Amino acid sequence: MPRHKIHFVTHNPGKMREAELLFRDYFDLEQVDMTYPELQDDDPSKIAAYGAKYCAEQLDKPVIVEDSGLFVDALRGFPGPYSAYVQHTIGNRGILKLMAGEPNRRAEFRSVVGYCAPGEEPTTFTGVWWGELLTEEVGTNGFGYDPIFSYRRFPVGEMTTEQKNEVSHRTRALLQFREWYENKLSARR
Repeated sequence: MPRHKIHFVTHNPGKMREAELLFRDYFDLEQVDMTYPELQDDDPSKIAAYGAKYCAEQLDKPVIVEDSGLFVDALRGFPGPYSAYVQHTIGNRGILKLMAGEPNRRAEFRSVVGYCAPGEEPTTFTGVWWGELLTEEVGTNGFGYDPIFSYRRFPVGEMTTEQKNEVSHRTRALLQFREWYENKLSARR
C-alpha cells in the first residue's frame, strides 16, 4: 500500500528538516515553495487555518502550513504573529536592543500547524515553548530567533536539530498533528 503524502507549504528549509524527522516513519512529506496571502490577525490559529485552506484549494491536495511567532512578555507579546516581518526588518539585534536593561526575559515561541484537504474545513494544532531571551546572540545552529532564545538556560542556537526537536514549539504542534492524522487514516481503514 502506498504511503500517504502531505504537502508542507513553506519557504523555510529549517522547518522542513524538523518536520521530516518527525514524519519519516509515518507518511511522506513534500515541500511546496508557494506564496499565499497571509491573514493579518493577532491569533496565529486563524492565520494558519486561513493559509491551509487557501493552499489546499489552490493545490487541490492535502496540505499543512505552519505559522509561528516569538511572544515576549516584557514587550506585551511583540513581535507575536509579526515575527517574520520583524526578523527581516530589525532582526535579533533589534529585539535585543528593545530588551536592553529589561530584567523580565520571559518569552515563548508559539507554533500553529494548520491542516486542510480540498473541500474540507481546516484543523489547527498549537505548540508552546517557554524560555527566556538571552542578552546576546549565542550559537550558530537553528534559524530565526534561535540564537537569542534559551530553554532551561541552554541556548537554542547551540542545539542540534535533533535536540531542538525533542522540546520545541513546532515539534509539539507537529506531533499533535501527526497523532491526529494517523487516527484519521486509521478510521478510514
